[in-house]
Amino acid sequence: MKLRAIVTGATGMVGEGVLLECLNSPEVEQVLSVSRKPSGLRHPKLREILHADFHDLTPIQDQLTGYNACFFCLGVSSVGMKEPEYRRLTYDLTLHFAQTLLPHNPGLTFCYVSGAGTDGSLKSRQMWARVKGETENALRQLGFQDAYMFRPGFLKATPGQRHVLSYYKYFSWLYPVLRAVTPKFVSTLSEVGQAMIRVAQREYFRKVLEVSDIVAIAKMQQRQPLPASEG
Repeated sequence: MKLRAIVTGATGMVGEGVLLECLNSPEVEQVLSVSRKPSGLRHPKLREILHADFHDLTPIQDQLTGYNACFFCLGVSSVGMKEPEYRRLTYDLTLHFAQTLLPHNPGLTFCYVSGAGTDGSLKSRQMWARVKGETENALRQLGFQDAYMFRPGFLKATPGQRHVLSYYKYFSWLYPVLRAVTPKFVSTLSEVGQAMIRVAQREYFRKVLEVSDIVAIAKMQQRQPLPASEG
């Protein structure tokens, strides 16, 4: 099954990395980037919709039809933010986007990027972990054909990326060390994108994917069936 994928957050580090992987993959035939600002990329498979208010998708909802995958990479940092505002920009925004897609794309697989440390039990002392966990739980209950929650940790950017975190250049040299010492917390953005493409094509037995799952799925051959269970 060739993918027709919607990607959000293409002007952020994670979103751009996932978008590049989609553009480079023969398994993805069409990509729609929905963002507030232009990605700066040009490709025959890529179409962009620029939209300022993700809390009101009414003006563009008719253009969000005919897709079988959504890679939702849009997010904000919780640093300096109170819970009500962080919830509005995380839970409310994400659920609104997902609920808008659902009736227009009944066969869609939704992949959401939360992050390592997200708490689905909602018991964490970290506000962001609870809000992200609540977002994950709600997405899994919406009724998509399938939904996967991605929890990446330390990420290595894809060569050629334009949009990387400002502090990334100071820590990128740590990647090979961390990959060797703490492999369960380190992956590349290329692996995240590859894993999204694979689970959107073939069902995977876990729906909440930690770093070790992401790396394992990315390493599998493109046409290789994903494991159906722990065994």
